[in-house]
Amino acid sequence: MQIVRFSQQMQGSPFSGGFHAATIRILITGIAVFLAVATVPGIEADTFSAGVAAVLVLTILNLMLRPILYILTLPLIVLSLGLFLVVLNALLLELTAYLVKGFTVSGFWPAVGGALVISVVGSLLSLFTGDHRRIEVHHAEPRQPKIINP
Repeated sequence: MQIVRFSQQMQGSPFSGGFHAATIRILITGIAVFLAVATVPGIEADTFSAGVAAVLVLTILNLMLRPILYILTLPLIVLSLGLFLVVLNALLLELTAYLVKGFTVSGFWPAVGGALVISVVGSLLSLFTGDHRRIEVHHAEPRQPKIINP
């Protein structure tokens, strides 16, 4: 019989790894947002501080609002085979632009393009900095049955 054990505790939330994990997550989001500002026409940050504020607001929205939106729109996500997730990410990016002065998204399609760039860059960077748990497999000898009444 094989017993599989994880060498680290599984994460319950994105910030369960402590301050270091939170800082890495914000840096990944920051790189992704600034790359989207640089590459997607229609997404602009007037100043560097507006870009940093957009990164912080988007990180907070992803932590607080995204899980609720995923649960509420789960049927649409399943019916669209996950493509509706891009729409949710675009709506969160537009909400960030609404909340942060100096960060603008000029329409729905630039928001979709920005959401795609942020998702792809964030996923690629998370591969390099993500949680790499080792899996240990132990082989256990089967126990002999107990005889209760001889």
